[in-house]
Amino acid sequence: MTSFKSEFLNIMHERGFYNQCTNEQGFDEYLAECEKKGTPAVGYLGSDPTGDSLHVGHIVPLMMLRWFQKCGHKPLTLVGGATARIGDPSGKDKLRPFLDEATLQHNVQGLKKSFMKFLKFGDGKTDALMVDNYDWFKNINYLEFLRDIGTCYSVNRMLTMDSVKSRLEREQPMSFLEFNYMLLQGYDFCVLLQKYGCRAQIAGADQWGNIVSGTELGRRRYDTELFGFTSPIITDSAGKKMGKSEGNAVWINEDKLPSYNYFQYFRNIGDAEVGKCLRIFTDLPMDEVRRLEALQDKEINEAKKILAFEATKICRGEAEAKAALETATKTFEKGTIGDDLPTATASKDGVGVLDAFLALGFVASKGEARRLIKQAGLKLNDKVITDENYIITTKDQLEGNIKLSQGKKKHGLLILK
Repeated sequence: MTSFKSEFLNIMHERGFYNQCTNEQGFDEYLAECEKKGTPAVGYLGSDPTGDSLHVGHIVPLMMLRWFQKCGHKPLTLVGGATARIGDPSGKDKLRPFLDEATLQHNVQGLKKSFMKFLKFGDGKTDALMVDNYDWFKNINYLEFLRDIGTCYSVNRMLTMDSVKSRLEREQPMSFLEFNYMLLQGYDFCVLLQKYGCRAQIAGADQWGNIVSGTELGRRRYDTELFGFTSPIITDSAGKKMGKSEGNAVWINEDKLPSYNYFQYFRNIGDAEVGKCLRIFTDLPMDEVRRLEALQDKEINEAKKILAFEATKICRGEAEAKAALETATKTFEKGTIGDDLPTATASKDGVGVLDAFLALGFVASKGEARRLIKQAGLKLNDKVITDENYIITTKDQLEGNIKLSQGKKKHGLLILK
């Protein structure tokens, strides 16, 4: 087993977070020295406010930053109020839509809410800080930027970066605006170095090119070695990126997704993913992770419950995790209806069964609902629905409840008012 001098890199390697590092030995020695002296290293994670919540796919680098803080270091969360106005071309086929000022500010507050679930913010030496790159870009002089920063970049080198290269290979137009993104993110890194002594950037593997642009700028412009550290893109056994469920994002913020749904996402993880998810999405000690991932057959369900509970506890708090677990236990094990199931409302005069499932978010369209009915995949009060034109009314209430189910794992309540 690989052994590092620093506690942080040992944890990253053991738990499966380690993908690439710009200078593994140098980063390890830098962190170990900081840990020995009790002086926090400073590292940052950036996210453009193109939405008002992060989702499960964003949690991997966020959990890395959480461990960074647990090891006695100081995390910075950067929201790209400036770069969101341009758009990161990484993995994109076209220019990102422009957002108005009100939307950007709304999204920034949403991202702050997401970050605060995983990190401790405050004024302490290891407390997290949130910064916005619009603060230093809004009044920047374009000619000075070109002279001071643009001269440090080689277009030949930029064209070899995956974010640019893959776009050009697909013959998709790439605007000069997007081509600038790499310079802006590199400049962010150096501003954080100057303002906060930040020497590390933590991100997902798709940000490697942008990270390297920052480390190279730090060396050329400020004669300082900066470090980039990335996590792998987490996929399931089918090779699909984690973070989506039935085509919908599994949101971190509770106003975007009920805690029960968040719990159920992890409860329904495939058997092959349990160990990986326990390592990455929970704080459980590795001895306990190894014990749980060794469980077989029906016992693996116990590991999934613990995974779902621990992941929900970090993101939504212990009370919400307990409520979700209790609802799942009632619904799946006791044959009753849990108190915290997803709900939808409809008129007491009645609602079509297709509209009811659409309102709950269990299907993306009426066409999908029709297909599931033909496959005996939808149930009303635990009875298979056979009539796609059925109207649900108050006569379907059982003890005041109407239970709708898709398959064996998705349940919700319909309330008629």
